[in-house]
Amino acid sequence: MITFPNAKINLGLNIVARRPDGYHDLETVFYPVNVTDVLEIVPGTGDDATLTCYGRPVDCPTEKNLVMKAYRLMQRDYGVPPVDMHLYKSIPDGAGLGGGSSDAAHVMTMLNEMFSLGIDKAELARKAATLGADCAFFIYNTPMMATGIGDVLTPVDVDLKGRYMLLVKPDVSVPTREAYSRVTPEPSQVSPAQVVTWPVEQWDGVLKNDFEPSVFAAHPELWMMKATMLEAGAQYACMSGSGSSIVGIFDNATMAECARDKFTDCFTRVCEL
Repeated sequence: MITFPNAKINLGLNIVARRPDGYHDLETVFYPVNVTDVLEIVPGTGDDATLTCYGRPVDCPTEKNLVMKAYRLMQRDYGVPPVDMHLYKSIPDGAGLGGGSSDAAHVMTMLNEMFSLGIDKAELARKAATLGADCAFFIYNTPMMATGIGDVLTPVDVDLKGRYMLLVKPDVSVPTREAYSRVTPEPSQVSPAQVVTWPVEQWDGVLKNDFEPSVFAAHPELWMMKATMLEAGAQYACMSGSGSSIVGIFDNATMAECARDKFTDCFTRVCEL
């Protein structure tokens, strides 16, 4: 069985409070995008599961990879037999795109289907959330307002069909822990779920990412990338998650491709939303 785990972008990201457990409460809209890895799972040929990775380097021991962690969870809770997993990585890591979380969630969904386990999405999402705050989103894989630490999900009404996204990931990584350490939480003035119902042309300046000020101060080239996208005609541009990818939303593919030409030294993708 083969599937294509997709990335997500954040439309707005408000850090609203620091929790007693050290995590942060946030508000954001997760939006799935067609930037994908490739994942194949076949019946195991040995006594234990295996994971083989290709494509972009994965600097992680096999047992700590979220793909293997997802398998171990399903093995422990549902008794799934050994499988051989092959993962081709294309989604950049350290980019705020949720690639690892998506891979893990797709493993759970595939094993559920392969072995006819009959687990509903709500239960799969609860299990996935134990692997990572945004893993549960990829079980549903439709636009969602996320609150709590990113694991409380509510469907949101946002329609970007017919528009095009330019995704740019420079050779810069922003450690998530470092990004959170530089943010001062405060209650939001307006919910991202409300703003995304407005015309996209009205988002700029209202639909904000609270990580941007401190991350841009540390990496001014990211601010320049966002400014370049807006100058190139993006209706809206933002950093996704805690970075370091920058996303621009364009009215048509031609404008997105023209803007892409300005970032020849970066990972880039243009796709229809």
